[in-house]
Amino acid sequence: MKLATYSEPGQSNTKVGIVVGDTIIDSGFAGSMIDLIAQWSDQRTSLQRLADAGTGQPLSSVKLHAPVERPGKIWAIGLNYADHVAESKMETPTKQLWFTKALTSINGPYDPILIAKGGTFVDYEVELVAIIGKRGKHIPADKAADHIFGYCVGNDVTERMWQHSGPQWSLGKSFDTHAPIGPWITTADEIADPHTLNISCSVNGQTRQSSNTKHLIFNIWQQIEHLSGAMTLEPGDVIFTGTPGGIGAAMDPRQFLREGDVVRCEVDRLGVIEGTLAGEA
Repeated sequence: MKLATYSEPGQSNTKVGIVVGDTIIDSGFAGSMIDLIAQWSDQRTSLQRLADAGTGQPLSSVKLHAPVERPGKIWAIGLNYADHVAESKMETPTKQLWFTKALTSINGPYDPILIAKGGTFVDYEVELVAIIGKRGKHIPADKAADHIFGYCVGNDVTERMWQHSGPQWSLGKSFDTHAPIGPWITTADEIADPHTLNISCSVNGQTRQSSNTKHLIFNIWQQIEHLSGAMTLEPGDVIFTGTPGGIGAAMDPRQFLREGDVVRCEVDRLGVIEGTLAGEA
């Protein structure tokens, strides 16, 4: 099932909808996406009936928001594809390298991506994003799949000057609008193996990143095991699982994003997100 957070024209309140083909069906659920994830076992059957009925409105007639608008936590792993490690001129990590992104960095799948006044070295990083569905701590890798609700596409937008201005990366990763996710959540039951998905990013129609999630250094199950050793993972938590090679900062000459650039990120079977770069007001 594909679940989206959306609003209708002229309406400020958001709803949870079921995406079927090129239509979206109002789920009738009164809460947020996080509420639905937490109550999934009770809600799934009724939502599947709605999806099977197939009576909705055109997807093009609504605005899609980030499927999880206010996650409890956003974590992202760095240097998790060999080609990205090589282009970054760093050694392959033997331990997982994690950083957090601010909650205010969450952005809609088609909303503008802002170039902040204080940071103009903006770069793209397409990623497969995992959404936690079941609360847990000290989750072993062989049980990790049971704790994932679904997957979506993400762009770990990064301000490179701020990222490398100190020993930690979180500030450079946390600018407003720098975590677009979406366009919806595809529930985990539709993705038999998340480690076999093509992943790509283009800028103004030019392919910059192209890989497959089979090349992750630390797979998603290992990531869940590691993170849950430190903290309780909760429904709606967002995990960026790593980006492949091809970032703008590694090009010769380096090519950072400018106003008007269009960044398109795609993961096989999960959809496409696309944002246009705009200057901060």
